[in-house]
Amino acid sequence: MTRGEADGLRRPPVEAVERRTGGLVVRLAGELDLYNVREVSVALAQAADQAPERLVVDLGEVDFVDSTALAALVEARRGLATQLLLAAPRPDVRRALEVSGLAGHFDVRDSVDAALGA
Repeated sequence: MTRGEADGLRRPPVEAVERRTGGLVVRLAGELDLYNVREVSVALAQAADQAPERLVVDLGEVDFVDSTALAALVEARRGLATQLLLAAPRPDVRRALEVSGLAGHFDVRDSVDAALGA
């Protein structure tokens, strides 16, 4: 399922959720913050409910994450029976993961294909 175009002000935070060989990919985009973290959390929970072999969060189109978005990633991983991987973070997002100390707690890969084991 793919989301429509942005409303002119901000991109929708969840661009797509797609099943791929090796797992389920949740493609996020734009700014992830207090204003849209609920939508991100819901998408991640629904993806986790499908019990994929791997749950990959594609951060390749994410420009910014705040602490609430980082907390949503932590919450999504909590109690997950499958592997959760973060893929393709841009430099600013990677820096937020590093500064927060979360880079060492998540499996971060350079691409979605690498996260899927392709």
